[in-house]
Amino acid sequence: MRILLVEDEPDAAAILAKGLRENTFAVDVVHDGHAAMERLCCNTYDLVLLDVLLPRMSGYKVCTAMRKQGITCPVLMLTALDAVSSRIEGLDSGADDYLCKPFDLGELLARMRALLRRRPALLDPLLQLDNLVLDTSRHQARRANELIDLTAREYALLEYLMMNPRKVIGRAEISEHVWDETYDPCSNLIEVYIQRLRRKIDQQHKTKLIHTRRGEGYLLTDEFDSGSPDD
Repeated sequence: MRILLVEDEPDAAAILAKGLRENTFAVDVVHDGHAAMERLCCNTYDLVLLDVLLPRMSGYKVCTAMRKQGITCPVLMLTALDAVSSRIEGLDSGADDYLCKPFDLGELLARMRALLRRRPALLDPLLQLDNLVLDTSRHQARRANELIDLTAREYALLEYLMMNPRKVIGRAEISEHVWDETYDPCSNLIEVYIQRLRRKIDQQHKTKLIHTRRGEGYLLTDEFDSGSPDD
């Protein structure tokens, strides 16, 4: 999942981004409202963490502008303003949830998961394809009931593939949702991580789930058509 974190305090932003990355999220960080709108117009995000008291353009105005432009990704506002009127203004501007500072990282992650689950693919925290099961609340994967040891990035890639089963996913789409702004489009990182997932998920099983469609992308399916994907 790719997150945009909009926080004007650099130290606070760095600490929070580190915690989010350790929990499998790809994070882009900006420090003012105008920069946030520039990123939102150029990139696709799964969720926005938005401070209210921002330079140049408040979080309320950013959220209102997002919705006017048809940007529908969930927005979780983070602010030291805990007055009821502030919470109302945030929700009325288009935010989906509101969390007052200081907050516990565990609560923030739980609220983020709740917002992300509102999308049809994640109404159930358990995603399953054949005998591969992904628990999105615990960040755990099992195949044939055996726990698979995944790094944070491997989990993030597998989660995105399982949210889009039986669909060819291109490299550009994967990089948008699984990697952050540091991703080099000329690198072979995606291929490397696909191979790692294949070793961990498919190597010991007769039914292979991860397939490559040359020139198009990758396909997670239990309905392999020998005439389509290439491995």
